Amino acid sequence: MSAAPGPAVRPAILSRALLWRFVSLVFSSIGFYLPLAVVPLYAEAAGAVATAGLATGGLLIATVLCELATPRIVSRIGYRSALAVGLALLGLPALALLATPSVPLAVAVSVVRGIGFAICVVAGGALTTALIPDERRGEGLAIVGLVNGVPSMLALPVGVWAAQRWGFDIVFIVTALAPIVALATVPGLAVRAAPPGRRHGTLSGLRDGALMRPAAVFTASACAAGVVVTYLPLALRGGSAWVAPVALFVQTAAATVTRWIAGRIGDRRGQTGLLVPGTVLSIAGMTALAITASPLTVVAGAAVFGGGFGLLQNATLALMYSRVPAAGYSTVSALWNAGYDLGMAVGAIGLGLLVSRVGFTAAFLLTAAAMVPALAMAHREATARD
Repeated sequence: MSAAPGPAVRPAILSRALLWRFVSLVFSSIGFYLPLAVVPLYAEAAGAVATAGLATGGLLIATVLCELATPRIVSRIGYRSALAVGLALLGLPALALLATPSVPLAVAVSVVRGIGFAICVVAGGALTTALIPDERRGEGLAIVGLVNGVPSMLALPVGVWAAQRWGFDIVFIVTALAPIVALATVPGLAVRAAPPGRRHGTLSGLRDGALMRPAAVFTASACAAGVVVTYLPLALRGGSAWVAPVALFVQTAAATVTRWIAGRIGDRRGQTGLLVPGTVLSIAGMTALAITASPLTVVAGAAVFGGGFGLLQNATLALMYSRVPAAGYSTVSALWNAGYDLGMAVGAIGLGLLVSRVGFTAAFLLTAAAMVPALAMAHREATARD
């Protein structure tokens, strides 16, 4: 009698190439997030508060536009070469900010860095997926999310703290060097051939309501995230120096933790059930952040907003992936990332037009109110289907 077959051996997630990719993720994340809340302060030092969001907006709009063009670049030079170009464009232009503060210079540098970041996201994302065994892709991407989330969680508030303590120059020098360090990992990123299959265009995805509804819910929260990253440090100027860095740290930490939790809950109970709680927390957190005179309320609001943002990050992306075949994954990635970046850009630029007229408190409350239609959409989505 033959023995019963044992359990199938699952392939290991970690490989040497994936560990190299983790290194490049960490340093590219530092290069992107370290100056993200600092550049508006730099621009504000050279102009009016209303212009401070132009740099963040320019960076994110350039990112969205270049994300659409990057697949053509990758098809010509390959993933690793494209990633190398993206890392160089993400880091080196920051050295230009060592010059006298200038709003046009800040916007121009941000645009070039946005192009670099877009190439890193598209080419690097494809590389990452190719380095994870298909049988363990979900678990592997969760690990990748944590590896990417921790440096972003730390770099955002550390950038503000370092700028307050040592000035802008040290932040911009580290910003330039970090992606250059990541360049050294590119030769070790050996990848498999891309899987065959018909590609689905972005335009067809834009006409698909099953994809656009969760994308719209997430984009509303991303608009508020753009407001927080760009204007919270400015709104808290004149108060205790610790509040802005701590609030930004708490916000990103809460988003990282709840994104992981959302993945575990969503796999068991469905993703749509997380849309309403995520949107409610985003609105509540943004409302609390409007009380800028209370440091504890600001920090608590940052935690609540970050928790809602993290829930929506994971739930909307997983839900969109579940509604397309494998050949449509690239369309989902394009729509979700474009919604993320465009939402942050709209928040950064839009609030700049309001702040000079109504002040930070009213502008933050209007941002919270602008998410209410997304709450109604999330409720309809949750009650209609899973």
